[in-house]
Amino acid sequence: MATKINTALILGLTLFLAGALAAQQKPDDIPDAPSATRPIPPPSMRPGADKDDETKPDVPAADASGAGVTTGSKELPRSAPDSTDQKPAPPPMPPVRTVPAGSVPKDLETGQDLYTITVTTNLVTVPVTVTDREGRLIGGLLPRDFVVLENGQKQTLKFFTSDPFALSAAVIFDTGMADVGLKKVQETLSALQGAFSQFDEIGIYTYSSTVGRVADFTGVGKQLTATLNEVKGFSGANNGPPVTSGPLGPQGPIINGIPIDSPVNPVSTPSKVARVMNDAILLAARDLSKRDRARRKIIFVISDGREQGSIASYKDTLKVLLTQNITVYAVGVEGAAIPVYDRLQRIHLPKTRAAMGYSDILPRYVNATGGGTVYGELAQAEIERAYARAIGDARNQYTLGYSPRSSVGGYREIEVQVRRPDVKVYAKRGYYPLPTAR
Repeated sequence: MATKINTALILGLTLFLAGALAAQQKPDDIPDAPSATRPIPPPSMRPGADKDDETKPDVPAADASGAGVTTGSKELPRSAPDSTDQKPAPPPMPPVRTVPAGSVPKDLETGQDLYTITVTTNLVTVPVTVTDREGRLIGGLLPRDFVVLENGQKQTLKFFTSDPFALSAAVIFDTGMADVGLKKVQETLSALQGAFSQFDEIGIYTYSSTVGRVADFTGVGKQLTATLNEVKGFSGANNGPPVTSGPLGPQGPIINGIPIDSPVNPVSTPSKVARVMNDAILLAARDLSKRDRARRKIIFVISDGREQGSIASYKDTLKVLLTQNITVYAVGVEGAAIPVYDRLQRIHLPKTRAAMGYSDILPRYVNATGGGTVYGELAQAEIERAYARAIGDARNQYTLGYSPRSSVGGYREIEVQVRRPDVKVYAKRGYYPLPTAR
């Protein structure tokens, strides 16, 4: 019995040792049988390959579908397919032409734009000044407080702001006025410069019998100071009427009232002195039309109000002002400083007085463009205060905008109403629409 037990133990120990030896043997030591669906691995992957082969780059092998083998993150090319599996090549892509940002591609044959987007806008902007009966500005108004009528028809406001604007200002000095009046103005030029801000730009003009552009538009600074110092050296007209007879007259010597050289008394007629205010305003308006549209454009005239001998008419000059949305402000000195001067536009002077010149042109410009009133001042301190008030009014206006139903036609009348009692409203009385762009 003991012998059988020992024999069984020896047999079990033998089987255990044989199983352990079989488990220690590597599966790579036994080559796989060839497969019809799996390709034969390269030499570097077969058992017994040389170690030198492991350093050589792997050669891609195609699978049964002809797909390439991916090595790492790079896909190696596929093997060439059979000619029977080739498919017709797709048609070539049309050439793609790129253009820089903001430009429009053009057809190479015709040279015309490949596409055109046309947007037509016609926004009419109306600067408006609202004051109380004492002339103080009224702030805090809202769009619902305004009513705008064009040719009697109510308009829908598309734009409204009460923010101050930077100014493009053309300052015009009348150097044809009496010298005493011009000297008074020259003493106030530092106050005129101080009324503008660092964001404004100012151009300087003068006129008497001709128009002069003293300086192009520049900011407040040393250049403007130098220009105004140059204006301080200008001289005005001599005082008193022209001498046409007597010992100081233009004729030759006289004995007993009879000229020595001629038996006939000569007739001396004083020459006409031109005061071309229209021409000066027209030149300034044309220059302002080229300035940035984001600025509020004004013409600031310092004059005694006389106009005579201009090539440009009041009507043509006013049309340019209204077309370019330019407002005229004025400080009247000497004869234009009388209290009722700003009301002279209501008086129609006869044409027979054209030879003597017109004295109602300046307030007509101011009222038609929405500048309010001519600030007529006599004393130096009053002139300086008028500068600050006029330029402050120009900067702090309400700005209304609307789109008219049609841009075809001539002059359009504008009326601005404010739903507040006891207020004064200053706005341009009309405008000329710009021609529609083609």
